[in-house]
This record gives sequence, structure tokens and C-alpha cells, in this order.
Amino acid sequence: MAPTRVVVTGLGTTSPVGGDAPSTWQALLAGTSGVRRLEEEWAEQIPVQIAARVAVEPAEVLDRVKARRMDRSTQFAMVAAQEAWADAALGEGQVDPERLAVSLASGIGGVTTLLANHDALKEKGARRVSPLAVPMLMPNAPAANVSLAYGARAAVHAPTSACASGNEAISMALDLIRLGRADVVLAGGTEAAIHPLPMAAFAQMMALSKSGSGDDTTDPTAVSRPWDTARDGFVLGEGGAVLVLESEEHARARGAKVYATVLGAGISNDAHDIAQPDPQGRGGTRAIRMALREGDVDPATVVHVNAHATSTPQGDIAEGLMLHAVLGEHVDRCVVTSTKSMTGHLLGGAGALEAVATVMALHDRVSPPTINLDNLDPAVELDIATTARDLPSGDIVALNNSFGFGGANVAVAFGSA
Repeated sequence: MAPTRVVVTGLGTTSPVGGDAPSTWQALLAGTSGVRRLEEEWAEQIPVQIAARVAVEPAEVLDRVKARRMDRSTQFAMVAAQEAWADAALGEGQVDPERLAVSLASGIGGVTTLLANHDALKEKGARRVSPLAVPMLMPNAPAANVSLAYGARAAVHAPTSACASGNEAISMALDLIRLGRADVVLAGGTEAAIHPLPMAAFAQMMALSKSGSGDDTTDPTAVSRPWDTARDGFVLGEGGAVLVLESEEHARARGAKVYATVLGAGISNDAHDIAQPDPQGRGGTRAIRMALREGDVDPATVVHVNAHATSTPQGDIAEGLMLHAVLGEHVDRCVVTSTKSMTGHLLGGAGALEAVATVMALHDRVSPPTINLDNLDPAVELDIATTARDLPSGDIVALNNSFGFGGANVAVAFGSA
């Protein structure tokens, strides 16, 4: 029996380049960067003083009383979920609550809530710790709050696989529908880690770009530069993205618009190093092959890849090796891009935001560019878009890749509607 076909019927984001999915997509096509110099006083105390804050604060979108009871990561998830739900036109009676699920990831969870309450404990005593601290900081808080908002009574998952988390949540949503456990899933990821401790920690492990630190006058928008010979680490971003995944039968029955199909997903692990990728990209190669095999995809039909490409020296090269290993001679006909050059790295939210960009690339038949690529690393032999590039007509496939600390690898294959 053929597997259940799964489609994307709704999109929502809040990102460093836009407050919703349409504005985010248009900014990506225009090559607009959301990286800025931090203005908070605490930024003067840490080695790196640039990041990619969201373009629109969640307080401008959410009910302020409810928002105060949520960590910032949950706020992003709620903003994105509201938009995706409305975009999918899931009104009264459109979905059985017992057939509605949530799969919404975060790599770190409510870290700002955790650290703020720790500060309160140290400075003012135990009575000043919020009684809401635990339900705000727990890693499944974004998923739980979205499920409460929409009455989702099927499974509610919160995968945590570092920077692969958002893409893994989409993979789990695909499984939920194909296994018959749900008809509709709100799937995605969120992250809010622009805080002195996470930033100092990333800086100490040499993961963040050193440009834009101290008295450096480098233009912040030019710092995130995947595949460029001058790359020296990623820029931390924040935000969230949610996709509505739905069985094709359920979507067609209610007359829903369809952006794209979800063909397959692959998950693997390197078991190589806690922070560094396998330099040969063997784990990621297996994940991409699994995604294509599960979707019965001919590699020759893959025309676009939204790469993980964070702007780290080792990771960018390893991903190129993966694509060559999987696509072979067809790799030269595949347009590759890294939207992290504009949004920075959203950690657990990255895969979800990049999934939205991948779906829109298929829907509009155009690949967004990679900015700041002035000198391509000769070790990277890929056709990388540096301006928006048209994609071919007909049935086409795009890949969204995500890799994370701990050796996590997730690839999702999307097809044109």
C-alpha cells in the first residue's frame, strides 16, 4: 500500500527579516540581512556583540497578559502558529481535535526564563522566583502552549536535537500523519537564546564569528558568510516558524490550498564528536539518502537545496561532500543556498524557518540568494545562488538540511504541489 501523501497547507514565521511569512520570504529574495549590533548594556560584557533579533517583537502581535506567562521562545512559536493556522484556513469544524497534533521543537528551551529566575533567586531570594518558571522554561512549553491554543488532542511532541530540532519536528509530523495518528499537524521550531550566557558560551567554544566584537567596525550585515573563504563562525539568530502539514485526502476534502508536498525525511547520527561534524559528512549523507529513498525521489529531480551552511569552516565543506555523494553528476544542476547568511542561525528554530523558505522556493519557483559570498572556498564545488535564481517548471524536488551538536542529521525532501 502506498504511503499517505502529506502536503503543506499553511505557513507562519517570525524572523530576523520579517514579522510574518510573506515579509520574511520577500526579504530573503531581496537578500536583506537581519543581523544587527546589539544595543543592550550587557552586550558590552561579552566577546561577540552582534546577533539577529526578530524584526517584529511578539508583544506587538500577542495578547500582552498571555505573553507575560510565556518564555520568549514560546511567544515566537505562538506568533508563527497563529499565522500558519489562519493561512491554512482551519476554521470551526475543519479538523477533529483528536486528529490534530503538534510537533514543535526548541534546541535550548526557555533559557531566558531559567536565567532570569536564577538571577532573582540569587539577588532577592526564593520568594521572588516566579511560580510560572517551570511551565515557562520547560523545553516542551512552546508545543504545549500551541496545543492548548488550538485544542490539539492527538500527540504533542517537542524533539530536541540541537540545531536539527526544527527539521526533526517536521519529520515527526510526517510520521504522525503517515502512521494514521493525525490528519493535521502544526510542525516547526523556535528559539530565543540571545542572552549573555548562551552567547558567551558559544563565543568561548569559538562557534560564533569574531567579527563585530569589541571595537570591530565590521558591518554586521556582512558577517554571516557561508562558504566564503573569510567565514569564521555563525551569527546567533532568534525566531520561530510553523508549517501546517496535512494528509492530502484531508486537505482536498476541505478544499485547502496546497503549497508543496512532503515527500520523505531522513534522520541519522554521526557518533563522531559532540560539537564537530564528521569531516567526510557520512552521517548527513545517510540522512539525505534516506529522505530521497523514503520519498521515492530520483536525485536528478532535486533542483534546490536550502543548506544547513552556518558559516563555520568545517561544516560548510562537509555538507558539500554530502551533496556530491548523494546527487552525483546531478549536483551541478542543483541550486544551493544558505538563508542563514541573512537570518543568522536560529538553532532549534533554524530547520523550521528554512523549511518555510524551501516550500516557498518550490511554490514560487525561485531560489533565494546566499549573501556575503565574495570568495568561494575552493573546497566547495557547488552551484550557489548569490542572486535570486529561477527554478524549472514541472515536478521538482527541494531538500532542507539540518545538522546539530551531538551529531544529529535531518534531511527533509519537499516536492512541488
